[in-house]
Amino acid sequence: MDHIDVTVNGRQRPLTGISAHTTALDWLRETGLTGAKEGCAEGECGACAVLLATSDGADGTTWTAVNACLLPAAALDGQEVVTSEGLGSADALHPVQERLAEAGGSQCGYCTPGFACSMAAEFYRADRVPADADGQEHDHDHDHDHGPNGFDLHALSGNLCRCTGYRPIRDAAYALGEPEPADPLAARRGRPAPAARATRLDGDGERFVRPASLHEALRMLRDEPEAVVVAGSTDWGVDLNLRGRRAALTLAVERLPELRSFAVGDDAVEIGAALTIAEVGRRLGGRVPLLAEAFPQFASPLIRNRATIGGNLGTASPIGDTSPALLALDARVVLVSAGGEREVDLAEYFTGYRQTLRRPDELIRAVRIPLPLAPLAAFHKIAKRRFDDISSVAVAFALDLDDAGAVTAARIGLGGVAATPIRARATEDALVGRTWSIETVRDAASVLGGEGTPMSDHRASAEYRAVMLDRALLKLFRSAPREEVPA
Repeated sequence: MDHIDVTVNGRQRPLTGISAHTTALDWLRETGLTGAKEGCAEGECGACAVLLATSDGADGTTWTAVNACLLPAAALDGQEVVTSEGLGSADALHPVQERLAEAGGSQCGYCTPGFACSMAAEFYRADRVPADADGQEHDHDHDHDHGPNGFDLHALSGNLCRCTGYRPIRDAAYALGEPEPADPLAARRGRPAPAARATRLDGDGERFVRPASLHEALRMLRDEPEAVVVAGSTDWGVDLNLRGRRAALTLAVERLPELRSFAVGDDAVEIGAALTIAEVGRRLGGRVPLLAEAFPQFASPLIRNRATIGGNLGTASPIGDTSPALLALDARVVLVSAGGEREVDLAEYFTGYRQTLRRPDELIRAVRIPLPLAPLAAFHKIAKRRFDDISSVAVAFALDLDDAGAVTAARIGLGGVAATPIRARATEDALVGRTWSIETVRDAASVLGGEGTPMSDHRASAEYRAVMLDRALLKLFRSAPREEVPA
């Protein structure tokens, strides 16, 4: 094992006594930093949240909240972490800790350290601007998602609490001011985040490797195609914690520059597979409205800060939220191996339940979305909770209309109604060539309700899923801005 270490709360610590399958949470707790807790072990509760120093896209650092229960400890090699213990001390509480205490934002206390870390990430967000920063008085009552201090309450949507009812936690968040000039974590934002470091950990027949280059990663995959590839590790952690899965070789690719491309051209948008969902959203800046609508409904900020767009496609889950949206966008997947690149239509990429065209020696390098985009687009997610939940049904629409109001092209992506994400081909055919009207929509909706092969499970019955499909097209018609529909 090469020497590996991590900076935790400003102190460099060797990553000793870990295996390829030790989580960051387990390692932190074994070192005595027991603030972070294991609640769900699958990234839904946020009790394990910590702060990770990540690049702000320029020469500075962003404090990013992540789930320590899902993160390989070895992936922290060369990185910087702050836990709840590092935010303040018993003698000098951090502003987040002070506000939580004053507002009564903690009862049993189990979730509090995770809340504190997620709240601190939002506290240090560089573009957090108070609503009255322009010096004018504003009515904040109409905005239930943002405080007068600019705090985005959705920053806490991955943290669950069973005791407080959330109101005191919200009050604490909205009472936060700006970081003081002498705040060391605020000052840290002005320096670059730690660079990626090639990592090798070998012991007990298990290896964790972060290759130094894409060439090395592809060579290893060619020679050891059974390797488990991880990027954000949000699925890796669940497989480890809940299913007890162990791989002989874990290959981490999230820091490879070749997998982190981003370009907006005349004909297409290219998104690197190792970019996180949060990064993609920031870089797109609303230029793909369908993704801008889908991403806030994708799990929680804690998950979006680690989950990658390539990983979401790589797992080939029939309920992955990006797949229906990318199907509606007519996206293509760029696959790369030691032998070269190939590009496949996403609609042909999924071949069976959690099966794809990707060979064991290939990586997803990028996703390409053709331009121009359809003007009428929407993403509908049906789930038991509005946020931080898995889809029962997901539907994405992208429609082109001519000047007379006729549908000239239709692409509809579906999730949760078949063994794979699918295109609603029959419904698309029922729309194309017809006027975009309530009569057309009703006819096509009856077709959409019969698409796929929905099944009954603990999230929804097959009948419910079919009804939700039927209603989705009617909802699109009734909610579409009139300016998007020619008169």
